[in-house]
Amino acid sequence: MGWKTTIAALLGISAYSPAPSQLPGLDDPGVERARASMGGQLQAYPVSRTRWYLADLESATHAANTGQIAQAAQLMDAASADGVLAGVLSTRTGGLVRLPKRFRGKPEIVEALEVGHEQTRSVFDEMVPATELALLAGDGVKLGVGVGELVPVEGRDFPLFVRLDPQFLFYIWTENRWYFRSVAGLLPITPGDGRWVLHCPGGRISPWKAGLWRALGRAYIRKDHALMHRDNWEAKLANPARVAVAPAGATEEARRGFFARLMAWGVNTVFSLTPGWDVKLIESNGRGYESFCKTIAEQNNEFVIAVAGQTVTTDGGAGFSNADIHKSIRADLIKETADGLAYTVNTQILPAWIAARFGEDAIEGGCALEWDVTPSKDRNSEASALVSIASAITTLTAALGVHGIALDAAAMCTRFGVPVTTAAPAPLALPAAAEAAPAARRLQVAA
Repeated sequence: MGWKTTIAALLGISAYSPAPSQLPGLDDPGVERARASMGGQLQAYPVSRTRWYLADLESATHAANTGQIAQAAQLMDAASADGVLAGVLSTRTGGLVRLPKRFRGKPEIVEALEVGHEQTRSVFDEMVPATELALLAGDGVKLGVGVGELVPVEGRDFPLFVRLDPQFLFYIWTENRWYFRSVAGLLPITPGDGRWVLHCPGGRISPWKAGLWRALGRAYIRKDHALMHRDNWEAKLANPARVAVAPAGATEEARRGFFARLMAWGVNTVFSLTPGWDVKLIESNGRGYESFCKTIAEQNNEFVIAVAGQTVTTDGGAGFSNADIHKSIRADLIKETADGLAYTVNTQILPAWIAARFGEDAIEGGCALEWDVTPSKDRNSEASALVSIASAITTLTAALGVHGIALDAAAMCTRFGVPVTTAAPAPLALPAAAEAAPAARRLQVAA
């Protein structure tokens, strides 16, 4: 229990944490038997709803305030079928987890996590697949909370992270505890125990309030209804009406025969009409469909602004580049998602693996992950700035040396944020003219 106490300290679990639950945990024999009967599956059958109304959004809001987020999760599952939302969200989540990663900490731990010369994939990538991590990040963005499990794998000393559907996640306010509805019944969630992973970028208290699901859900419902109304309009009014005009003296039999030929009007139908008979097409010149198109466009814009923080171009070039994410998503939102995901990994996934491989004492100061979310253009600007600063220091040193004045290089580095060490720098080689000038002045003074 020592390493779990250390992880609890990393998570900041206070003295007001809930008492141990009497319900079974993941390692309980009964839970393992239930999982075995389902082929190892822990999650129950997901529930999908394909028709949503604004009244359902209100019900989901009230239910979420009591800790029941199943409706909100089902709404986000339905909204994920929207192409615009899926595309812009994948840039913020899938694009993020594929940005360069940096590990800081003890060299032996960092070396074990990163890709070696004889490996094609790192331990971290095998333990935490990018796809599962992107799904967890998406749950955090949409719902403010997500859940996953570290599944033991035979034949290796590190587990496999598996994201679980958040519609089975719920919170009991009076117990201050999250639960998961599994094939074996209710299971209490203990973050950082080496098995459960609870991702709460929305905050520790009512994280669902910080999720985007209310804004995204409203936009999805309105867009879905507008699409149905537009399709209904097209089905009724897109095809012109066919009208047969019979002369006043036509017999009823002649009118019925002409009407039958009109009903059989096909692609290449030809009518031969005598004077007094006529065939017309009446097309709708209404513009009601434009209101539906406008609503659809507004909701697409709502998706983009909610997820990306700005309006972006969604029809860019093929493929994904590390620099593309910064063009599509506001930089502070990328940083927010990256920091929240890194906190979960650093406090609930890496510590358990470090304790298992390197011992409990290696947890503190062992290793921490962060994603490099700095745009590529900023890297180029930083490099250019350093070159300019170095040139300025060299030029100023030479120019001031002529007058017997020394440049405070340390102050210059501090002012411009140049990283330096405490070691004394090598003497700067001055131009011959600068070295000769002090000697010439001394000769002048002596004279």
